[in-house]
Order: sequence, then structure tokens, then C-alpha cells
Amino acid sequence: MSEHRYRVELDWRDGGTETLRATDDESVLDAAEREGVGLPFGCRTGACATCTGRLLSGELQHEREPRALKSDSLADGYVLLCIARPKTDCRIEVGTAVHADLVTNPWK
Repeated sequence: MSEHRYRVELDWRDGGTETLRATDDESVLDAAEREGVGLPFGCRTGACATCTGRLLSGELQHEREPRALKSDSLADGYVLLCIARPKTDCRIEVGTAVHADLVTNPWK
């Protein structure tokens, strides 16, 4: 088990906030589930983008290539929470509205 534990603040656009303690060897999604915080997810491999968040401060590192994100989305701070591990305390915007920033709903 890692000795590094970081404070991870999750912010929803409706004003909701949750704070987690996450180690640098677990994904943000795994830490959220361990602490009973529900986040959207799909494949858990970084391929579908259902768990997209947007890093507002701090540093995260993807444990493998985030295949579901284009380079411009990565440059804008979007991250995949199923494969992103904290490297510092961080603050992340989360929820389905963040995913909707990247994907247009064809059924509107």
C-alpha cells in the first residue's frame, strides 16, 4: 500500500462537493467507490469516457493512455477518472455534465 494519501475534492456543477482521501496507487474512481461516492463510469479501461472529469487544480497521472480523450481535451484538463491517479492534492469537476462537454447528444 502506498504511503502517499492525497485530498481529492470532487465538484459537481449543481454545487455539490465531496472530499476523498486517495492514494497514489488507486484511481480516483476506485477511491470514490471505496468511500461510497457515486460517479458515472463504463469500461474502467480509459476507452469510453463515461467517467470524464476536468482537473481544476493539482496533478493527476493516467496509468495508461486515455484512449477516449483527444489531445485537445487533455490539454483542456479533461481526465478519465477510472485510470487517473492523484500525484498531489487536487480538485476535479465531475458528473455527467462534464462528459457532455465532450460528446454531443445525437438525440436532442
